[in-house]
Amino acid sequence: MSLLNRLIEQAKNPNGGIGSVMLRIMNSAHLGLNNWALNKLSIKENAVILDIGCGGGKTIQLLSKKNTTAKIFGIDYSDQAIIDSTRTNRQDVERGKVKICKANVLAIPFSDQTFDIITAFQTHYFWPDLEKAVMEAYRVLKQDGSFFIISEIYKINYHMESYKTPEELKQLFKSIGFQSVKFYEDTFKGWLCVEGKKGN
Repeated sequence: MSLLNRLIEQAKNPNGGIGSVMLRIMNSAHLGLNNWALNKLSIKENAVILDIGCGGGKTIQLLSKKNTTAKIFGIDYSDQAIIDSTRTNRQDVERGKVKICKANVLAIPFSDQTFDIITAFQTHYFWPDLEKAVMEAYRVLKQDGSFFIISEIYKINYHMESYKTPEELKQLFKSIGFQSVKFYEDTFKGWLCVEGKKGN
């Protein structure tokens, strides 16, 4: 396996010491994108939030700072990500504000209509079945809740064979049931944020 492929595998499913280093790098490298996208979110008091593919836990940390009353859950299928994300958010985990667990995006272990907001930063292009994953996010999202997919555009183009364009993503979201789909884009930095709103 080439070095590039090994790095991609570690980004996709971090493990061991190298995986932990990769998670710390991603926490730092994605900070600008995270802050830009989180400014698009309107978070109500006592919101219940899910971060899919929580990685090193930086997004959860930023979400926690953005809303002191929110309850935040993070899922990832990497054991190392669970360890690192828990460490990054240790105080919030200890006081029960944040809960992080191992899970697969294709079988999210929560009841229907649990979350007000769901985020997925720099992860959807690794999901084995995007349609099924978006359906799962829709299932666990409350009525009037919002699901955000955030990514660097070049990573979408590199990793994905379909659903590369905003129009394709809009058609996918609409076919699953999202009432409205909005796009935010920073063309200079190559950042994309997709918001699907679940209506009544």
